[in-house]
Amino acid sequence: MQYVKLGNTGLKISRLGFGGIPIQRIDQPGTRALLEAAHKAGINYIDTARGYTVSEEWIGQALEESGLRDEFVLASKCRALTREEMEKELAASLKNLRTDHIELYQFHNPSPADLDKILASGGAMEALKEARAAGVVGHIGVTAHLAATFEKALDCPDIETVMFPYNIVEQQGADLIARCAASGRGFIAMKPLAGGALEDGRLAVRYVLSNPNVTVAIPGMAAPEELTQNIEAAADTSPLTREELNRCEEVRRALGTQFCRRCNYCAPCTVGIQIPNCFLFHGYLDRYGLEGWARERYATLKVKAGACVECGACETRCPYQLPIRQMLKKVAADFGE
Repeated sequence: MQYVKLGNTGLKISRLGFGGIPIQRIDQPGTRALLEAAHKAGINYIDTARGYTVSEEWIGQALEESGLRDEFVLASKCRALTREEMEKELAASLKNLRTDHIELYQFHNPSPADLDKILASGGAMEALKEARAAGVVGHIGVTAHLAATFEKALDCPDIETVMFPYNIVEQQGADLIARCAASGRGFIAMKPLAGGALEDGRLAVRYVLSNPNVTVAIPGMAAPEELTQNIEAAADTSPLTREELNRCEEVRRALGTQFCRRCNYCAPCTVGIQIPNCFLFHGYLDRYGLEGWARERYATLKVKAGACVECGACETRCPYQLPIRQMLKKVAADFGE
């Protein structure tokens, strides 16, 4: 297992981390078994979130029962925007994870406008800075799906890490990832398997970790075979072969016309549909197998995919020429609205 420093935090972490979203598909004993196996293989970084239903809770119980809490760097996150909200959410994370400190706590997928609220007087950053000063939180980071949020975060000196989608088909953050590394921040690659869209998991992990600007990749894992595959991929540090690079190009060609990168260039929708979020939640339903969670998240959208009036304005702005109207019909059909 390779180990690197997480930016300038001083934390030494494995380049392969444990993504905690899919834990929702299994159970607490299964979670403990996976984390014990991950520890044995040398993984020491765990990613979870307040929004991942039972993920924090089961991870916390597993680490307490196995006595492995101090063997892992824990990273969690929440959607709090205000100081008061963050204090409550952080307290819940500490309780769920059964710990008195969390090494990395992150603002979970804020929009650029949300980030302004977080950084303003009375915003969530105030609570995290106080928690960091008290040793309750070790370091502060942000996760994002929008390049605009990523770029804005790089201008904030208190943000020490950035998490963003990066994989064979999602390249919209490549330049920002390089800037992130150059600034001394840690970069965390979310969705290295593109939300399950990439069938060759070994190639997907190899590709992400071949980029020296990537600090850690966090594929979601819910089964021993997934853990084994990811460990084997991370262990192979040889350069990508010409054959592997060719296969990456084939994957891009196959998914390039039907795959949403969540760049948000399609916005604004004329009727208010959050198009990238529709496709994001549909991916959890269609590829992750998280039907309950996907439907719960989709239900939070004020305007559903079925509201599309097929004006086509979004398609004229999509740099990938996606058939967005047709894709929204699929989302509406699968979610029933």
